[in-house]
Amino acid sequence: MIINKLTTIENEIKSKFDEFKLSGLNPKIIAVSKTFPMKDILPLINYGHLHFGENKVQEAIEKWSDVKISNKLLKLHMIGKLQSNKVKYAVDLFDYIHSLDNLKLAETISKEQIKKGKNLKLFIQVNLGKEDQKSGIYPEKIQEFLKVCVNDLKLNIIGLMCIPPNEINTENFFLQMKRLNEQVGLNELSMGMSNDYIEAIKHEASFVRIGSKIFGKRD
Repeated sequence: MIINKLTTIENEIKSKFDEFKLSGLNPKIIAVSKTFPMKDILPLINYGHLHFGENKVQEAIEKWSDVKISNKLLKLHMIGKLQSNKVKYAVDLFDYIHSLDNLKLAETISKEQIKKGKNLKLFIQVNLGKEDQKSGIYPEKIQEFLKVCVNDLKLNIIGLMCIPPNEINTENFFLQMKRLNEQVGLNELSMGMSNDYIEAIKHEASFVRIGSKIFGKRD
């Protein structure tokens, strides 16, 4: 059943390629497995799905440490807020971090990667709506922040990430994100969730984070 849900989403995305004229795009589905036990995740791993998302470091360690050792192709994405004191554990386990949202965190990741000889793929989290309750870099400060991350801290920044404000025209929001990503010269774009991933892909999202539409509602 869970595999059928994933393949339905995969087929839906492929069916939109011609409509949206996106022949060069190959968006990846991050199956957001946070709060779900490994027994619910294993069918997708056995099916061959590679990208999974978690939002808490401790939960990810408990669930994924052994599984990743025996499945070298798996890619684990940190999609939740990352505290600086958890960076050393995150660098060990994750392949992507989608929530780089401040300079202190960038500096901590840089130091930890140098220690461990790692080079994670990172997204800068954008607070496009300038919402007080959300973290992230304001759009007008992205270019400056990106330069520090790349030139001074030698971080592998591959794209921007955003979560749209509630009650907003998501199409306009995703269009702004696409343009901002192009302006700063990045290739990857992490946006879109279970309720708006098609809209995100229309605006060239390369990673979409889908949880409930694959795994069902969380308790």
